[in-house]
Amino acid sequence: MVMSWILFGMFLISFLCALATGSGSALAAASLEGAQAGVTLAVSMAGAVCLWSGVGRLLETTGVTGWISRRMRPLLTRLFPSVKTDASLGASLSANICANLLGLGNAATPMGIQAAKRMRRGDTATDELCRLVVLNTASIQLIPTNVAAVRSALGCAAPFDILPAVWITSFLSAGLGVAAAWLLGKVWKQ
Repeated sequence: MVMSWILFGMFLISFLCALATGSGSALAAASLEGAQAGVTLAVSMAGAVCLWSGVGRLLETTGVTGWISRRMRPLLTRLFPSVKTDASLGASLSANICANLLGLGNAATPMGIQAAKRMRRGDTATDELCRLVVLNTASIQLIPTNVAAVRSALGCAAPFDILPAVWITSFLSAGLGVAAAWLLGKVWKQ
């Protein structure tokens, strides 16, 4: 709701400035050009999302995600102890993390919500749930699919040349975030 007001305010200020300076035709041309660029970007991103979502579905069908889930189990049980007693929580978490590794935050969201519902205890966010939110926010990405799609749509010749920077920043942000969540969970333990 707040974002709607911000966008409306920006539009109103632009419109009033265009009226005051007599550049209404430039504003209209820029608006149409921006709308066209937005549609072009959305279509190019949709292609990348469809490709990697299909790859994810293929990995699930062939059993690769189950194999990855079993390999991730030791790490998941350390971060989320409830995985030891809830197999479907482990499956949701590993699918969520795999989608995030591929840079598909939009595909990871439903699985993250499913895992969050299983972790919830009444109206209180558990420490595990807080760690899940931190991991999804930081999202370690091995292949930043959406970012590469945007860079490609904007004419970048090598959209994946940002990989080392993405790897470093995503590992650091996720590591620091999980450490902070763990520390705060210990400090404010009831």
